[in-house]
Amino acid sequence: VQLVESGGGLVQAGGYLKLSCAASGFKLEDYAIGWFRQAPGKEREGVSCISSADGGTYSPDSMAGRFTMSKDSAKNVVYLHMNDLVPEDTAVYYCAHDIYCSRYGVLRPAGSSHWGQGTQVTVSS
Repeated sequence: VQLVESGGGLVQAGGYLKLSCAASGFKLEDYAIGWFRQAPGKEREGVSCISSADGGTYSPDSMAGRFTMSKDSAKNVVYLHMNDLVPEDTAVYYCAHDIYCSRYGVLRPAGSSHWGQGTQVTVSS
């Protein structure tokens, strides 16, 4: 299993950024996959995920409406679309596979989760 994130960078507040996670070694339909982030001095938090059970997506209330996920099964790539970015969104964003995800409010890693190397997102004010 390999996950490779890309698309991070510097963006102004209010801007848009799209992150990509290229997956290999498994099929997206077979596992839940999602995005997490970690800012300096803060705990890791879930951002968004896609369930393998029904394809449903979930994002915490603080990000719902601004952050959405999509996937291209043919390319085995998932995307995180981030709108209306604020400086508090500055963090390293990680893609993770084989996580717990449900459209009803579940988003957390599992002991078997694999992680990408992360991509830095910096939002300037």
